[in-house]
Amino acid sequence: MPAYPIFKTVPWLALSLAAAFLLIEGALTAAFAHGVAEGDKGYIQESSGLLVGPFVYLGAKHMVTGYDHLLFLFGVIFFLYRLKDVSIYVTMFAIGHSTTLLLGVLANISVSSYLVDAIIGLSVVYKALDNMGAYQRWFGVQPNTKAATLIFGLFHGFGLATKLQDFELSREGLFGNLVAFNVGVEIGQILALGAILILMGFWRKTPSFWRHAYSANVVLMTLGFVLTGYQFVGYFVA
Repeated sequence: MPAYPIFKTVPWLALSLAAAFLLIEGALTAAFAHGVAEGDKGYIQESSGLLVGPFVYLGAKHMVTGYDHLLFLFGVIFFLYRLKDVSIYVTMFAIGHSTTLLLGVLANISVSSYLVDAIIGLSVVYKALDNMGAYQRWFGVQPNTKAATLIFGLFHGFGLATKLQDFELSREGLFGNLVAFNVGVEIGQILALGAILILMGFWRKTPSFWRHAYSANVVLMTLGFVLTGYQFVGYFVA
C-alpha cells in the first residue's frame, strides 16, 4: 500500500466525516457512554410483552445514529471494492454484534459501559492503522482482518448490552424483543452502509482517492482516539 504524506490536503469526504462526527457528538451525547434517547429509554422501560415492530425500529435507529459503529465500518470497507467482500466483512461484524448483545442482556453480564466503549473507540484506531499499512511496516505481519472484524463486532454488541442492562427491561417477551432489535440493527446497518458505499463509489472514481486515502485514515484514527478519550474521561469522572 502506498505511503502517503500525513499532512496532504484532507479530501471532502474526510472533512464531511469529521463534521458529521462533531454534529452527532454534540446533539446525541450529553453523557459519555453509549447513548439512548430519553424517549426511547422511557419506552424500553415501560414496555412489556413481545413488541417486534417498535424494537426493530429502535435497533435500526441505534445503528443509523451509532457513529462509533459507522466509523468502524467505514474503516472496514475503505479498501473493499467487491460486494462479495463487503458482505463477508459486514456479516462477520453482524455475527459478533448480535451474539454479545443477546448474551450480555440475557446472561446479565455487567461491565462498565465506559470501558467497553473505550475499546470500541480503539477498534476505530486499529482499523485506520490497518488501512495505513502500519502493522506491516512496524511488525512485518498483517493481522487477520476477518478475525479482527469479528472480535471487534463482539465488543460493539457488548457495548450496547451493558447500556441496556441499566434499564428495567421486562422479562416478558425479552428474547423476542432482543432478536427484533438485532434485526433492526442489521436493517440500519444496510441503510447506513448503502449511503457510505454510494459516497465512496463517487470518491473512488476521482484522482483524489489514492492521493488522500492515507490522510482520510489519519482523520479516522484521530476520531477513534477522541472517542476513546471521551470514554476514559467519563469512566473517571462519572
